[in-house]
Amino acid sequence: MANLYIGLVHYPIMNKHKEVITTAITNYDIHDIARASITYDVSKYFVIHNIPAQRELAATIMEHWKSGFGSTYNPDRKDAFTGVELVNSIAVAVRTIEELEGVKPIVATTDARTYDNTISYAWMREHLENETRPVLVLFGTGYGMTKETMESFDYILEPIYGHGEYNHLSVRSAVSIILDRLRGEAWWNK
Repeated sequence: MANLYIGLVHYPIMNKHKEVITTAITNYDIHDIARASITYDVSKYFVIHNIPAQRELAATIMEHWKSGFGSTYNPDRKDAFTGVELVNSIAVAVRTIEELEGVKPIVATTDARTYDNTISYAWMREHLENETRPVLVLFGTGYGMTKETMESFDYILEPIYGHGEYNHLSVRSAVSIILDRLRGEAWWNK
């Protein structure tokens, strides 16, 4: 089975005016994605932010739950943060995985649109279950990663389609849905 890594990308991100920006760290993204990551056996969850002050803020939040009052108030949260790592770029996350695994990971991302290199969840799940090359799935914040950044990845996972036409999930919701599709129990076989 291949190891699965995920990353929450805050730069380079597009805003609603299609300008390149850096988005802010949010407390809920750190917590909720950490909890989903440990639930679905993610090897490491990278919080990717290019501004040192934002990484320091994230570290302070995490320390509260790892060793501060929060660690005794809610021990489950402490466990969830064991696999979270703060890094300053996508490249550092990829290098970290390569150092841990001895091979460069497949890098995939998500988007609400399809591209020439869009793949299905079934294809990625099969790879994770039957191959050994690790996978890094990146999630954009704001209005998504820049086109140039997206074009540098190996694959883009197909959009998440709901029952209606609205298609703009919070990143926390998208991560949970995608982790369940890639690593959740095969409930349809029961």
